[in-house]
Amino acid sequence: MKRFLGLLARELQLHQPLSGGNMVPLSFFVITVILVPFGVGPEPGILTRIAGGTVWVAALLAVLLTLDRLYQADRDDGSLDHLVMSGLPLELLVLAKCIAHWLAFTLPVIIMAPLMGLLLQLPLEGHVALVLGLLVGSPALTFLGSAGAALVVSIRRGGLLLALLVLPLYIPVLIFGASAVEASLLNRSMSDPLMLLTAFSLLSAFIGVVGSSLALRLELS
Repeated sequence: MKRFLGLLARELQLHQPLSGGNMVPLSFFVITVILVPFGVGPEPGILTRIAGGTVWVAALLAVLLTLDRLYQADRDDGSLDHLVMSGLPLELLVLAKCIAHWLAFTLPVIIMAPLMGLLLQLPLEGHVALVLGLLVGSPALTFLGSAGAALVVSIRRGGLLLALLVLPLYIPVLIFGASAVEASLLNRSMSDPLMLLTAFSLLSAFIGVVGSSLALRLELS
C-alpha cells in the first residue's frame, strides 16, 4: 500500500494540473462550451435542451486530449521499465496512473461544469444531474482510455488511432450522462441513468485495468 500511495503521489506531482500545458484540457473544455451559443444562437430554450449533451461532449473530448500522457512519456524516458521492475503489480501501477489522471485532468473539468451549465441556461435541477453524472460516469472515460493508450503506447503520434479506438466505447457514457440531465429537466427520475453510469464505470475499471496491464506486458516483453 505504501508503494502504491507513493506512485500515486508521483503521478500527481508529474501532472501538476494547474500549471503550464496541463491547463490545456480545461481550457479546451471551457472554450468548446463557450463557442456553442455562437453556433446555435442565444435562444434560452435551445441552449437549455442541448446543455447536458454539450457539456458531456466537451468533457469527453477534453479527457481524450490527455490520454497519451498516461504511458507515453514514461515509456520514452524508460521510467515505465523501472516502475515495472519495482515489484509493484502492473495492475496497481495502472490503477494509480488512472486515479492520478482522473484527479489531475477530469476533476477540474467537473468542478467547472456547473459554470458552463449556467452559460447554457441549464436550470438548477439539471446542474445536480450533470455533476452527479460526471462524477460517476467520467471514471469510465479514464479507464477505457487507459486501455487504448496502452495499446498504442509504442506508436509515435498515435493520437488519431487512440481516438478511433476509444471514441466508440465512450458512446454509452455520453448517452447515459445526457439522459440523466434530460430526465431531471423533465421531472423524471434520474436514478436509472446514474445507476447505469455507475455500473458502466465499475465494469470499465475492470476492463481498463486488466486490458491496460495485458497491453503493457506485451509491449515490455
